[in-house]
Amino acid sequence: MATFLADGEDKVVQPEGLKTIETVSSIDGFRQSAYWWEPSDPKPIPLLVHLHTWSYGYEMSDPRSPKGAMANGWAVICPNCRGPNNTPDACASEKAIQDVLDAVGEAKKRHAIDEERIYLIGASGGGHLALMMAALKPSLWAAVSLWCPVADIARWHGEGLVRGNGYPAMLEAVCGGTPAERPDEYRRRTPLSFLGAAREAALPIDIAAGIHDGHAGAVPVGHAIRTFNALADAADAISEADIAEIERTEAVPAHLAAGATEEPWYGERHGRIYLRRQSAATRLTLFEGAHDCCTPAALAWLGEQRRGSRAVWEMPPLVVSTVSNENSAITK
Repeated sequence: MATFLADGEDKVVQPEGLKTIETVSSIDGFRQSAYWWEPSDPKPIPLLVHLHTWSYGYEMSDPRSPKGAMANGWAVICPNCRGPNNTPDACASEKAIQDVLDAVGEAKKRHAIDEERIYLIGASGGGHLALMMAALKPSLWAAVSLWCPVADIARWHGEGLVRGNGYPAMLEAVCGGTPAERPDEYRRRTPLSFLGAAREAALPIDIAAGIHDGHAGAVPVGHAIRTFNALADAADAISEADIAEIERTEAVPAHLAAGATEEPWYGERHGRIYLRRQSAATRLTLFEGAHDCCTPAALAWLGEQRRGSRAVWEMPPLVVSTVSNENSAITK
């Protein structure tokens, strides 16, 4: 699992093999850096778009997703999207959304890309922007992999006040005030407001969160569950009462779980699955962990998907060494 650093930790990851390039915004001409990698093979290849987490820019992108994609022979781009989510230009703004699209365009200029295999991955704050991209541009992606996403920023503001962390102040800097003062601004940056388009497009979306997130991590699991509810058939939705119990007890109610199972792709430490539910073109997994991301599982699942095709939920055969050292927590 990929481990997210707490705010204030200044550990900068230097991803081996990725090079720094410049992208230019088609909205305002703004120039910013991104990480990029392409193989020497000139044939059309898949592209992984990896979105950074909440409090950092592209340079804090956890290297495990890019490394795994590179090993697969995919092209990789990690856009900056106006950096940390503490200014109005960041945090799923019109400019940040266009930055992702411009990054895809830049990738296509640099290498032949298989249009049927453009994949998107994001965790925590990266999951927030990935959700927005899924909602606003569902026809672009073959599939989207989400880990402990922030789905409702007004709710997260309130949760941050209860926990006493720094995220409410960041959100107020982005939105120009509190949710009570700027409700429309919070709404337009909240992916749950727009997910109907992704559902209608039947875009495959895989959502996962550690059962202890919100206690040992910063994003309560209700965000992941409510994302699933917005994308699933109504009959498969999980009630607010059950969400509240899961968040309070760090356990899944017996009537929701047909018994815990194991998922080898999540690794030995995080492989215990407490809830897995699939509906329409989406799947929800609650696993043993906190604010975590299992990169091998994410990339293995993404690699089975093709744009415009039905979601494939069966995982490919597991190579044990694939997951042995690639699981850690997420940088928030």
